Amino acid sequence: MTALPAVAQSSLWAEPPQPAVISPRGNWIAVASATHARRGCAERDAGYMQVCHGKVAPLRRVKAGDRVAYYAPTVTMGGSDKLQAFVSIGLVQLGDPYAFDMGDGFVPFRKDVAYVPAKEAPIAPLLDHFEFVQDRTRWGYAFRFGLFAISDHDMRLIADAMGADAQSLHW
Repeated sequence: MTALPAVAQSSLWAEPPQPAVISPRGNWIAVASATHARRGCAERDAGYMQVCHGKVAPLRRVKAGDRVAYYAPTVTMGGSDKLQAFVSIGLVQLGDPYAFDMGDGFVPFRKDVAYVPAKEAPIAPLLDHFEFVQDRTRWGYAFRFGLFAISDHDMRLIADAMGADAQSLHW
């Protein structure tokens, strides 16, 4: 019996090189009272986001370069002073979530955000145009989660309504 020539299995079974995967830029709506959201963008070059009463897990889903818009259902936390407007918009910066001591034993987690100049914009005129709104009568459902992903289309609607510069938001 004649022996077959040896063939290096590694060349037969090697995985083909994989192209670098560039994940798309994410878009997020974060929910907080206007007072809290405005605090996050009050200081130039010191912007941050804090969601879901300071929990770290939601912030781990948000990546550097993602866009975030803050929606405020009310002016004050737990208040009956309805606002229902987007109050800030920006780009998430590099870095992991970090704990920040706000005093009185409250140590929430934050991520840094570079906010762009924008004006507050009511949500009502946008509701019929959002892709994430499946049922106009229950449009507020997604906001109950405190942080949720949206499409480029929806983020652009928000940015345009707020008069935010598209180039600053990397479009």
